[in-house]
Amino acid sequence: MTYWAVNAVFLGLVAAIGLAALVVGWFRNRHRASSAPLARRARLGGAALAVVVLLVMTAVFDNIMIGVGLVGYDESRISGVFVGIAPLEDFAYAIAALALLPSVWVLLGGPKRPRDGGGGRGDGRVDAGGDPVQKEARP
Repeated sequence: MTYWAVNAVFLGLVAAIGLAALVVGWFRNRHRASSAPLARRARLGGAALAVVVLLVMTAVFDNIMIGVGLVGYDESRISGVFVGIAPLEDFAYAIAALALLPSVWVLLGGPKRPRDGGGGRGDGRVDAGGDPVQKEARP
């Protein structure tokens, strides 16, 4: 069995969980006003930054671990495509983590609304960007 075959099973499971999270998120938010474009753009920018950082860190640390002999790969079971000395198959786990973590977060309930702890900070409402709405001062 090749490393891509193992990855296919694992990534298939991650894809199923991701699809479930998309459906749950859609049902949960279908009646809510859409987020402001700037808030949506900020979330997408943050996600893109996370992807880049995680893949760069994976490339750096995988190359170090393989270079010092901590891990090794059977040459007959890899595709032969490398990033440095790390086989491309090794990046499937980072990609799976990028999809699985937010999916599980959505399935477990997503962001929690802030509660008023009696300190007058708010009444638990949030605006379209997810920021707490402050109580209005009464005369």
